[in-house]
Amino acid sequence: MSTYLITGGAGFIGSSLTERLLEEGNKVVTIDNFCDFYNPTIKENNIKEFLKNEKYKMYRADIRDKEAVKKLFDENKIDVVMHLAAMAGVRPSIENPILYQEVNCMGTQNILEEMKSHNVKNLVMASSSSVYGNCKEVPFKENMIVDFAISPYAATKKANEIMTHVYHKLFNMNVIMLRFFTVYGPKQRPDLAINKFTRLMLDDKPIPMFGDGTTSRDYTYIDDIVDGIVKSCEYTMKNENVYEILNLGNSTPVSLKEMIQVIGEVLNKTPKIEQLPMQLGDVERTYADITKAKELIGYNPKTTFKKGIENFVKWYIINKGLYI
Repeated sequence: MSTYLITGGAGFIGSSLTERLLEEGNKVVTIDNFCDFYNPTIKENNIKEFLKNEKYKMYRADIRDKEAVKKLFDENKIDVVMHLAAMAGVRPSIENPILYQEVNCMGTQNILEEMKSHNVKNLVMASSSSVYGNCKEVPFKENMIVDFAISPYAATKKANEIMTHVYHKLFNMNVIMLRFFTVYGPKQRPDLAINKFTRLMLDDKPIPMFGDGTTSRDYTYIDDIVDGIVKSCEYTMKNENVYEILNLGNSTPVSLKEMIQVIGEVLNKTPKIEQLPMQLGDVERTYADITKAKELIGYNPKTTFKKGIENFVKWYIINKGLYI
C-alpha cells in the first residue's frame, strides 16, 4: 500500500485515478480548489463516494497558496505525487494568459518546493500533446523539438517539463512527464468537444464545427490514461535517477467529422452541423507515437473510439442533470 498525492483530485482525470487507487487499497490524499472554470457541482459529484472511505483525504485549497500546500505535506507522508492540477484549455489560455502562468507554473513550483523540503522523491505530472504545436512530422515522438508552442497553455506545459528536469538534476527527484492526448470518457469536462456535442445532439441543437472537419485528434479513453498513470507511478517508485517524457495516446487519430458521426450513430441522431472558421491556438492534428511508453512502463491502450463513446454516452445519459 502506498500513499498518493493527487493535485486536481476532484477533476475528470484526478477523480478517475482516485477511484482506481482506492480500489487497489492505497491511501489517496488530494487537493483541489473547486474553481468555477466549470460548474463546481460536477467536481463535488466526482468525489462524493470517496468521502466515505477512510483512506481518502481531500484538501480544498489552491496550489498557488504556499501555506496550504505546505500544510498538506506537513500532515501526510507522501510516496508519490501525481500532479494534475492546472488551468486547462487552449482557447481560454489565449484570453487569460497570466492566470495560466500563475497556476500552471507558479503553482507547480510550490509543489516542487514542498516535495524538496519533505524529501518526496517521486513525481508523475500531466503535460500535454499541445506542446507539439503544428509539428509536420507524424506520429509525434517524445524526442522531437517542441519549442514552437502556439498557445499560452502549451507554453506552460513545456515550461513545466523544463522546470521538473531542474529538480530532477539538482535534488535527485524521479520524474515522469506524461503528454496526454485528448482524454475522453465518463466524467469528461463539459467544455470538451465530446461532452458538448453529445449534449447538443440530445437537445437537437446544431454542432459548431471549426474548420472543414478534417482536423484530427488522438482520442484516448480515460481507463487507458489511468492505467498509464498508475504504471508511471509504480515505475518511479521502483527505479532511481528517472527523468522521462512519455506520450499517453491511442495512436489512432480520429477526424472531427468522424468524431461527430460516431457520436451521432451511438445516439441514433443525425448531427446538424454549423461550420465555423478555425480558432486561434487550435492545432491541425495530434498523433502519438506510444512506442516508448509501451517499452518503458508496459502502456497498452485497449479501448476503441466507438466503444469509448458508447461508454461515455451511457454514463452521460444517467448524469446529464449535472450539465444542464
